Amino acid sequence: MNPHTDVPPTPPARPGGRTGTGPTLTELAGERASGALLCEAGTVYLSEGRVVHAESPVAPGIDVLLTTGGRLTAETWREAVGHTDGPGGVGRFLVDTGRLSDAELEICHLGALFDAAYFALGTGTGPRGFQRDAAHWLGPVRPVGADAVERETRRRGRLLDDLWPCPQVDTAPVVLRSPDPRSPAVTRRQRAVLELADGVRTPADIARCLGRPAFHTLIDIRRLAAAGHVETPRPQATAPPARSPGPGAVVWPDTVPDTVFADPGIDLLRRLRDALEATL
Repeated sequence: MNPHTDVPPTPPARPGGRTGTGPTLTELAGERASGALLCEAGTVYLSEGRVVHAESPVAPGIDVLLTTGGRLTAETWREAVGHTDGPGGVGRFLVDTGRLSDAELEICHLGALFDAAYFALGTGTGPRGFQRDAAHWLGPVRPVGADAVERETRRRGRLLDDLWPCPQVDTAPVVLRSPDPRSPAVTRRQRAVLELADGVRTPADIARCLGRPAFHTLIDIRRLAAAGHVETPRPQATAPPARSPGPGAVVWPDTVPDTVFADPGIDLLRRLRDALEATL
């Protein structure tokens, strides 16, 4: 978290249905509100109803994209932070001193904004509240309409599902597997992801190590999962609710193994599922 952030990113909101307690982005845009929309998976900053920045613990910030990504040195970034006293000073310092052009700052800022907004608005349980008049330390670079942000968030969710409809790979540690020899060859970008897949790092960890947007990393990982280069975690099975025995029901002793009463049809379906997953 950057020390100049007025509202810290919240710990890791879901496209579509609203289950949070705070106002929606659309409502705030209609009110031309300024402040920070606090979501379960991040924070979206507005100025007069337009989105000026977004942060999420899942998405690398603009500082990581610029430094780890290789455009700036860490020393240059620290210098910019040290020369600013209020919102907007970091970006302005980098441009005024020739470290970045206006276009470079704008492109990187928009990349970080849409990246973090996808996680803040597209996952979790929805907005939790709104802190009026809170401002992001970077200051406005190029405000974006709330409708464009929401439209892009939905588009990104559909894109991931079209690539490989298994959202478990987005958050689980990335585990390598031996692909089928007929699987497509990996690209240079994907190879960099695979080199960091150690069974411990999550996609967010890999994105941060590479200095790349987290959503772009998810695209690579979903494609790699679809091609069989990384494991697809199995969804967590939920136990059915316990049923109380009806009148006159026979209650068997606890020592009787559950397999004695297993439904053979369900057991067959499980074996078929495991066999299909093994071939993916």
